[in-house]
Amino acid sequence: MKAIWNDTVLAESDQTIVVEGNHYFPYDTIKKELFKKSDTNTMCGWKGLASYFSVVADGKINKDCAWYYPEPTEAAMNIKNYVAFWKGVKIVS
Repeated sequence: MKAIWNDTVLAESDQTIVVEGNHYFPYDTIKKELFKKSDTNTMCGWKGLASYFSVVADGKINKDCAWYYPEPTEAAMNIKNYVAFWKGVKIVS
């Protein structure tokens, strides 16, 4: 699977985990040089507190387009150290 935005591959892995229709990529498969930590957080009732990354690719910024759970609940422990995408990021096989 590949996560692509602005014609740039953000992550690539054959080890994604699908939760609620979202592909979560292992953290070590994202192109970290494109990611900047955000101050944004949201709460999921069963996964816990989500943190976000913004992505900078080809001079453009996609704010808060990637999220992860640094300390997921016990029910979501399988996605610890995984990153998912939205806001125009395409997931393709």
